Amino acid sequence: MSNSTISHEFDVIIVGSGGAGLTLALSLPNHFKIAILAKSHLNDASTYYAQGGVAAVLDKTDSIENHINDTMIAGSHLCELNAVKHTVEGGQASIDFLLSQGVQFTLDEKEQLHLTREGGHSHRRIIHAADATGKAISTKLIERAREHQNIEIFEHYIAIDLITSDKLKIDGPKRAIGLYAFNEATETVHTFLAPFTALACGGAMRAYLHSSNPDIATGDGIAMAFRAGCRVANMEFNQFHPTCLYHPQARSFLITEAMRGEGAYLRLPDGERFMLRFDERAELAPRDVVARAIDFEIKRLGIRYVWLDITHQSADFIQEHFPTLYEHLLTFGIDITQDMIPVVPAAHYTCGGVMVDQHSQTDLLGLYAIGETAYTGLHGANRMASNSLLECFVYGMSAAKHIQMQFKEHTLLPLIPSWDDSQVTHPDEDVVILQNWDELRQTMWNYVGIVRTTKRLERALHRIEMLKNEINEYYQDYKVSKNLIELRNLVMVSEMIVQCALQRKESRGLHFTLDYPDQNQTLERTVLIPPNFQVKKESIHP
Repeated sequence: MSNSTISHEFDVIIVGSGGAGLTLALSLPNHFKIAILAKSHLNDASTYYAQGGVAAVLDKTDSIENHINDTMIAGSHLCELNAVKHTVEGGQASIDFLLSQGVQFTLDEKEQLHLTREGGHSHRRIIHAADATGKAISTKLIERAREHQNIEIFEHYIAIDLITSDKLKIDGPKRAIGLYAFNEATETVHTFLAPFTALACGGAMRAYLHSSNPDIATGDGIAMAFRAGCRVANMEFNQFHPTCLYHPQARSFLITEAMRGEGAYLRLPDGERFMLRFDERAELAPRDVVARAIDFEIKRLGIRYVWLDITHQSADFIQEHFPTLYEHLLTFGIDITQDMIPVVPAAHYTCGGVMVDQHSQTDLLGLYAIGETAYTGLHGANRMASNSLLECFVYGMSAAKHIQMQFKEHTLLPLIPSWDDSQVTHPDEDVVILQNWDELRQTMWNYVGIVRTTKRLERALHRIEMLKNEINEYYQDYKVSKNLIELRNLVMVSEMIVQCALQRKESRGLHFTLDYPDQNQTLERTVLIPPNFQVKKESIHP
């Protein structure tokens, strides 16, 4: 089949099936015709794997001001205050939304929501479902989405590129009118049309050799939006989770920060609690501080991991607070009531992304970005634990309200050309993709990791540009595949990460460079502007 002839029309297309995308879908009216595109299974999203919880001010001893202040400190004051305020003030509504969908959180002895504490938070404000909060949220939201007849779900559909009105020479301001997506089962490309499209497809931390993220985190939304003409910001701030399980049989298994929140210690092989040497908050310091400390000790001592130790707590306490973790680690022969856990930092969260306003709208009319795909201004130079799930729900609901307000003004655009692959052939050697993928991730890990230098970044950029040229040439010559689509996006966002890192001549938050160890007096975001960027009258993030 040389040309795609399968076309779908909707009111809203949502790319991604994590907390952000599902919140948007479930917050829109039932008469909206909605498509959810999932690159893999519906629950194969970062939300599902989130162990910690949702940060929200619910305790009487806490306050909105405290949460805002904690977020600004964790983000090295690079957070945008309006975005922080908007997110934090949406905490109660987010929890109410989740409860209304049937999510069951852990309760305390008074049958109230149990609140725990994580790194960077001055108060207990983490609402959780034991130590598998993401799974509880994802499972329930997926269940609700399947119940809605107005929501059509497309699993194993991989978005390729957005369709914009200017490419079709349609009069009026440039806007997104749909996208092309690859059906992995049939190996055909489908056309999806809608006046509104939302990119909620996660971050880009699969760019690194070691990552806590599921395989879907290849920066698809960020790359597609940039190609379509949207600005991208702060891609240099990549959060490395301090405690990923180090075990030959474990793959990307995260040890929740809530464990340190409940008193776990980080230890060296000789038993020393080394975090006391790096920060007065010790194990409760923000993630960037903890990750750098672990990285420093691993390199100083020539070891492969450090130990996380909660054995000083009672077995009943551990099994009650971390039941999922306890059972899972037993399968690796680790009994956390008696044994310390070997841990190592791993790429975890993309703090930058596609620039959006408080409605989640990008620079392109009709296009929204939510969750880890978006740069809202909330995280600044470092994400504080459990603020990310909160951001998904707040901005998902904000996007739903804005789409409802704008919806009556637009109609679907007809006569969109089908995908044409008549001039390309099936690849003869897929090993090229595998080789480029491995080389890209190794380059990012070695040169663009927790500690950086200008020389390393320049070397990385040179190699990434060569890889990008090879991949783009391959993309032009051969039929698309899931691996090729992901690799094309991943090399693009890797280049963005390095470009932003080279622009920032200071060390702040997650970006630490030996060449510029101090912080600048001025607070500035790094912004990448695509060649086809068009300024709107009401530009976001002035």
